[in-house]
Amino acid sequence: MKDLLLIAAFALGGAACAGLLGALVLRLVRQRSAAVSLMVVAAVTVTAMLAGTLAVAQAMFLSSHDLTVVTLVVAMAAVVSLLTAFVLGRWVVARSRELTLAARDFGEDGRFLAPPAPATAELAALSRELAVTSATLAASRERERALESSRRELLAWISHDLRTPLAGLRAMSEALEDGMVDDPARYHRRIRIEVDRLNSMVGDLFELSRIHAGSLTINPSRISVRDLAADALSGADPLAREHGVRLVGEEIAHVPVEVDGKEIARVLSNLLVNAIRHTPADGTVALGVASRADAVVLSVTDGCGGIPDEDLPRVFDTGWRGSAARTPPAGAGLGLAIVRGLVEAHAGRADVRNVPGGCRFEVTLPLKA
Repeated sequence: MKDLLLIAAFALGGAACAGLLGALVLRLVRQRSAAVSLMVVAAVTVTAMLAGTLAVAQAMFLSSHDLTVVTLVVAMAAVVSLLTAFVLGRWVVARSRELTLAARDFGEDGRFLAPPAPATAELAALSRELAVTSATLAASRERERALESSRRELLAWISHDLRTPLAGLRAMSEALEDGMVDDPARYHRRIRIEVDRLNSMVGDLFELSRIHAGSLTINPSRISVRDLAADALSGADPLAREHGVRLVGEEIAHVPVEVDGKEIARVLSNLLVNAIRHTPADGTVALGVASRADAVVLSVTDGCGGIPDEDLPRVFDTGWRGSAARTPPAGAGLGLAIVRGLVEAHAGRADVRNVPGGCRFEVTLPLKA
């Protein structure tokens, strides 16, 4: 037993010396290729075994023939180990190079295609993460392109919508100034209508800019949705009468919620105005309220005839008005974008879906702020 412990001590000492030397070499080549590191590890393994064997041989006074045999065996093992490490290192380097090229293409065009050749578990995991990141970036780029297109479209429409009333205001003011008007009061009323329209458009733009900038401040208070709905119906009633549209409330329940009453009133007003403008005369616009376990759903149903399925995802986009023309009858295309922004600021959700004869806009608000 004592002899075995002595042999183990000598072997450990020789192997430890080789291990320390190998650690130093690995530190020096830590920034080199993985193949070099693998060959160093293989060399250290064989050297440690040889050093331990030589230490034991010297201590046990083995014959030179036995020592030569042992050394030859270790040398052959070293050759096989180094060749194996070299092949493995080249394989790892090749897989790493393929992944590097794939990542380079990923940086250029935003798409990542994992190398088809099999790789180590770590490289395979890295490929999967890069693929997920590529998909996320692609979706982000698509959203960015959609937003940019929406902004350009909005600027074009707003420029047109501003230029038209301004031209009319200038013509009317020049006519009044030159005394060419038989009924100045009618011109004054028309000027006021155009000014109110421009003021409303500028207000919508300011509200939308606050939403996009994240500077919108919500001041929630406890209020009944029945009161909100009643106020919204009362405010939209004159417009509904003007368009010959029936405005009704569908079983408006008394459900208390914690919301900013002013902002939610604007949400309902925008939805009702949008519904009235798109509902033909003798049609009906209905405002309903339904309660769920942890939320309340406000819905506005119109008789517009429905929205094409391909356009449903764009309904709440900034500047979208459902028409390629720049002079549709339904404003600047900001109302529904403001609705979504205000609802999301309340941690809610705005949706739209087609129903028989029209479509239904739903606003889901949490019961607690």
